[in-house]
Formats: sequence, structure tokens, C-alpha cells
Amino acid sequence: MLGALPGCLYLSHPQAIARAEYKPAQLDAATRVGLTVPETLITSDPMEAKAFCAAQPTIYKPLHAAAYEVDGEPAGIWAAPVEAGEVDGAVSHSAHLFQAQVPKVADVRAVVVGGQVFSARITAPPGVVDWRAEYQSLTYEPVACPDGIRGALVRFLAAFGLNFGAFDFAVTADGAWWFLECNPNGQWAWLEDAAGLPITTAIADLLENGASQHE
Repeated sequence: MLGALPGCLYLSHPQAIARAEYKPAQLDAATRVGLTVPETLITSDPMEAKAFCAAQPTIYKPLHAAAYEVDGEPAGIWAAPVEAGEVDGAVSHSAHLFQAQVPKVADVRAVVVGGQVFSARITAPPGVVDWRAEYQSLTYEPVACPDGIRGALVRFLAAFGLNFGAFDFAVTADGAWWFLECNPNGQWAWLEDAAGLPITTAIADLLENGASQHE
């Protein structure tokens, strides 16, 4: 019913969100709009995976973050380093995503609402690969999104028919932003409080007026 409402303004249409969840499609779209993407291998071949991991520091990421439980408690798979010696025949059971590890000094979460981009630099303790595993130890500060990346993010959303996206970037010492992924239905309220970003106002403007008053 929600997906069939005629003439309705969605923050993002449910079917558009579902299409944008696919990591391979995200990586392709990010490259097409001009974002910098780490070298990536998606494979079910153990030998290909082993060779990729041997060639450079590598991160393993789930292709799809489905909900599951461990001992009755909600659990998740965080991005984590993987070495060639850890790769075995189990890789052949399904496709897996391996990605060159970016030598980051910080992360950025960029929340896009319509044409507006709200960005926060996220600093985690040394050695933390996936900041989502260390929420209690993070610090935040608002940062300006470079103009080139801002335009690419808007084009990325347009490619999937989205009005909202929560983008994750790894930032290197030279200031380069490396695209990691986009959550087309991502959390944002905690970031608004932590970094002082007026995301709620932008969402309300879009839903009331069809576009932000600040564009």
C-alpha cells in the first residue's frame, strides 16, 4: 500500500530504497558519479580472495547486512581486516566482498536530504576499523563537504531515485574522501545531536514543501 500511493512525496520510495541497498550497484554508481572507491573484489572463488588479500591490506564486508541473532541477542557483522591465511574453502559457499583497506585518519558521515548535505567528521580510538563497533568512544565535529563530492552525492541519489542517503567515507591524511557505502534509509538523529546538524529541519522542509527552503 505504501509503495502504491499515487502522487505521494516520499523521503524515499520503498522500492528505491530496496534497489539502493545492493552494494555492487552502489559501488558502480559511486564510480560513475566521480567518487573515489577503494579497489574491491566480489567473489566466491577462494583463490581469487586469497590473492587479493595477499596483495594489500584488506577489509572484509558483508554484501547484505541482514538481521540475525547470536544466543538470542541482536548481532551485526562489522567491517574487519582479513589476511590471506584466513581465507579458506568456505568462501565458495557464497559471494563475498573484499576491499582494499584505506589508511584513514578519520571517518565522515554525510547525510544528504534533497540537495542539502550535512557532514560530520567521526574520530574513533586508534586501530578501530568500523566506528559502529565503538559508539561510546567516538567524537564528532561538523565539517564542510567539498563541492565536488557534494555534487556527486546528489547525482548518486538521483541515480537511484532517492531523496535521502547516509554516506560513509574514510578520510586519509591528505584530506581525500574515499566512498565506502550509502545507507539509503540510515540513522541520523544521533548525529544531529552529536554534531549540531539541522537534519530534522531539512527533512521537515522537504516533506512539507517538496524541497528544502535552504536550496
